[in-house]
Amino acid sequence: MENSDKPLELYCFGESGNSYKAALTMELAEVAWKPVFVDFFNGETRTPEYRQLNTMGEAPLLVAGNKKLSQSGAIQQYLVSKTGKFGGNTPDEKLEVIRWVLWDNHKMSSVAGTTRFLANFLPEEKRPAEVIDWHKGRLRGSLNVLEQRLNGSEWLVGEHITIADIACCGYLFYPEPFGFERNEWPGIDRWLTDISNQKGWKHPYDLMPRNR
Repeated sequence: MENSDKPLELYCFGESGNSYKAALTMELAEVAWKPVFVDFFNGETRTPEYRQLNTMGEAPLLVAGNKKLSQSGAIQQYLVSKTGKFGGNTPDEKLEVIRWVLWDNHKMSSVAGTTRFLANFLPEEKRPAEVIDWHKGRLRGSLNVLEQRLNGSEWLVGEHITIADIACCGYLFYPEPFGFERNEWPGIDRWLTDISNQKGWKHPYDLMPRNR
């Protein structure tokens, strides 16, 4: 790791499932790191100062020495490359891990994150019921794909936890209602329990500072 004597810094906030993916990967890999709170709900990511750090204006952002890296999937892959952990054991597994991370970013987390935000973090009078219901329908489609995979396999790829699992669980430990109930999905429920039994696992609200 760059400047290995110095902990990595993760610009993040507890409500962010994408930040959680990066934070949990570091925690499970036993990487020295510290959170830097991003005041997302008060507009910090839109400020010129934050845009100088991350031109994409998003969280998470990983700072490792002189390297600045955004996008949770890229951060996870960077951590795999530096630690040798959670990336799959064979060339085919490594490719499959990347396939699931990309699927999560497009089909799971993007839908779960949007639905959760609209249903919980907007003022109640501004929550668009029809849009939320439409997103919940899309989310069920993604959860069906995940459930089918986990009904036939302990982990998404191979015989051990990988960043594919850490990516796809990113929003599923949160307590706010957004159309996901663990008891409706026995395969996902078992898998989430297995993830939470990993050494070093922490709930997102215990791992990162919250906005509210």
